[in-house]
Amino acid sequence: MTVSVALAAPHPAAVEAGRAAVAAGGNALDAALAAAAALTVVYPHQCSIGGDLIAVVRPAGGAPRAVLSIGAAARNVDVAALRAAGERMPMNGPLSVTVPGVVAGWAALADLGARLSWAQRLAPAIELASAGAPVSAGLARTIRDRADIVEADAGLSAVFGGLSEGDTVAQPALAASLTAIARNWRTFYKGHLAHRLAAGLAALGSPLTADDFAAHTAEVTEPLTAEAHGARWYAAPPPSQGATFLAVLGAADLLTTSRRAQLARDALLGDPRTGDVDVDGLLLRTTGAFAPVAAGPKPTGDTVAVTAVDEDGTAVTLIQSVFQSFGSGLLEPDTGIVLHNRGSMFSLDPRHPGRIAPGARPPHTLCPSIALTGDTVLALGCQGGRSQPWILAQVAADTLAGPDPAAVVGRPRWVIGSRDVGYDQYTLVLEPGLPASLAETAAGLDLDVVTTTGLHDDAGHVQVARLSGGVLSAASDPRADGIAAVL
Repeated sequence: MTVSVALAAPHPAAVEAGRAAVAAGGNALDAALAAAAALTVVYPHQCSIGGDLIAVVRPAGGAPRAVLSIGAAARNVDVAALRAAGERMPMNGPLSVTVPGVVAGWAALADLGARLSWAQRLAPAIELASAGAPVSAGLARTIRDRADIVEADAGLSAVFGGLSEGDTVAQPALAASLTAIARNWRTFYKGHLAHRLAAGLAALGSPLTADDFAAHTAEVTEPLTAEAHGARWYAAPPPSQGATFLAVLGAADLLTTSRRAQLARDALLGDPRTGDVDVDGLLLRTTGAFAPVAAGPKPTGDTVAVTAVDEDGTAVTLIQSVFQSFGSGLLEPDTGIVLHNRGSMFSLDPRHPGRIAPGARPPHTLCPSIALTGDTVLALGCQGGRSQPWILAQVAADTLAGPDPAAVVGRPRWVIGSRDVGYDQYTLVLEPGLPASLAETAAGLDLDVVTTTGLHDDAGHVQVARLSGGVLSAASDPRADGIAAVL
């Protein structure tokens, strides 16, 4: 029996892949997974099977679950050498690569109630990679703006070097990797594909081994929860910054609370598997002041969010990412896989909860959320780097209850950050049309103020899917290249 699905994604090919999944009898999970796979082909500057995945899923009639497929640092990583080389982790290159979590994340999501086979869900992505797909405006801009990164790597330059918008790019090596995953996804971690990728990474200078790949598992766990706007909200626990979103959600003074939450996150977020993480502190349930911690460079491409809800009430919001545009700046030629640079988020401070250690997972910006109330199920997610919590908080109430989610995601927004939004000092970045009182508040929060000339990528790419009163709706942010549809 087919079901209708509301789906939003940042590229039309992803929504078409979701449409094919629904036509084949899939539900919201199948549509989201098909869309996510397609995005790894057509948006390689933002996501890849060489990246990570975090999601929140609500099976129809069931309790929401969080999926964290965050890859760890190599077991034989030389922490002392990294500390001797500088004060910060390398922002790209082989030492910034951690085990990719996307494929195991897809498997964990499928196990929560998907209907279709791997071959059915990945068929559109494999076709896009083998036959070729047009270069989108966003991909073309990144190839141009990050030409130094693309040309510096033999793998990237061979596939993407010199391409312009509208050119067709085929990725046969990636098509072969996706085909192998469709036959048996475990090959990415414990089979032939894992060994080929590990060997390629070793040749590029990475300490990751096949044993590191074999050790990876996706974590399926209880989400963090909070009440706000008349609903129960669910977000992923650490090392995701989901607690930061819940800390600011529904705040009377969102800017002031976001500044407090930002400082707490930068000081407290880490991996609970390798040390204590103060979740109450992240949720601002304890008092305390934190000194500012300098953010890393601007993440640029960063992330894609996919949201889907079906008429049965199954909902998923997933985010997958390579972090910076083209991630580590490495495409492993034998497999066609772009590798992320999530390891650059580790701290080299041995006292920090997010410190690098063998087998540790880095602090993560990905921040998907689901809300439930009465007859409404909302899936909400965004691109936006470290600003995702306050981006989502600005649209949460009206995407939950407003009549037109598309109008809500198109409204002007603000973000706060420093180097992660392109400024040396901590700055409030305003889109035109926001209240003047925000700039006045910023003066008391040690924030510079900048106003953009229009809607801006730094304010995030929000994706929304909703079932309310039996009616499905979806919205895709006008700041991105995507679309939303009820399939």
